[in-house]
Amino acid sequence: MSTGWVWRDDYSWYDMGHSPGLIPPGRYVEPGDHLDQPATRQRAASLIRVSGLADRLTPVPATAATDEQLLRVHTPDYLDFLIGQDALPKGGYADRGLWRSPFGHGNLEIARLSAGGVVAATKAVLDGAVSNAYALVRPPGHHALPDRGMGLCVFANVAVAAEAARQEHGVGRVAVIDWDVHHGNGTQEIFWDDPHVLTVSMHQDRLLQLSTGDVEEVGGPDALGACLNVPLPPGSGSQAYREAFTRIVAPRVRAFAPELILVASGYDASFFDPNGHMLLGVGDYRWLAGQVAELAAEVCQGRLVVAHEGGYSPSYVPYCTLAVVETLAGEDTGIGDPAGFIVETNPFQDLTPEQARVIDRLEAVLDEAVAP
Repeated sequence: MSTGWVWRDDYSWYDMGHSPGLIPPGRYVEPGDHLDQPATRQRAASLIRVSGLADRLTPVPATAATDEQLLRVHTPDYLDFLIGQDALPKGGYADRGLWRSPFGHGNLEIARLSAGGVVAATKAVLDGAVSNAYALVRPPGHHALPDRGMGLCVFANVAVAAEAARQEHGVGRVAVIDWDVHHGNGTQEIFWDDPHVLTVSMHQDRLLQLSTGDVEEVGGPDALGACLNVPLPPGSGSQAYREAFTRIVAPRVRAFAPELILVASGYDASFFDPNGHMLLGVGDYRWLAGQVAELAAEVCQGRLVVAHEGGYSPSYVPYCTLAVVETLAGEDTGIGDPAGFIVETNPFQDLTPEQARVIDRLEAVLDEAVAP
């Protein structure tokens, strides 16, 4: 058995437009490179290929998510809206007027392929064709809401795959672990009242999502405890993430006993990312991937799917991605972290007293919120 691998060249053809960074276009906004550059994922796919790792993976073909699959988590009105936007000569926006989630003419099919890629990876794992899988997809999905896109996301890729697992493969309980630097607000909203899906988000506190992601958000009345937020302070590094995962995330995932684990793997919590303020390195992503692989082996027969989310450093994301895929595949290319001498020796990688107090508080609040 091997690790499944989803990648299509046309993922890099998805057009985010030419506004600099995340700034919406306007009269006094000089065109520039969008933060979500195609080169970031292209370079990740290239590194996995030239490292020789791709030869030890099992390609999983991605097909477009169907209307039936998308409408399990999105509204018909939203899908109709996207079809109209897609037909515009220069494309449109998925977020209904916020002007921060653009896509080019004809790109809706690529967004369908992105969601469909995670669905295909999940199917391959559940069918037993592969032991686990990585889906290097674009555009990302964890901010997409039932009725609109948000934060560069069009379809809720991981949520669509979770529902496909439940409706098409009879999976009863799914855990979604999201370590993107931004709160996975879309996934949380979709499953807010569903006690059969545990949504976990480790993120930088109050980064872009100013009104969601607090530790007190633990699920709707019918699903208390099925939502877990771990908002960490800016500047958190290796030890803060490891402490939080070990003390807060792992035991609660273990107690939930999912039949499948899906990971929303963003790399914007990395040391060099321009869209976050965290300090993770290649070794930290390798550690996180190892932890979820161990959890999956313990609670759900190793059934694990990792889907690519954010990450905006074209030079560093490829090495973080390689580390995660290596870990899933049980392989070592020997490439490591070319910037490890900067990342790993930074003194702020240690757990600070303030970070320790935050983690203590998070654990206490969660224990109280879901107490019998």
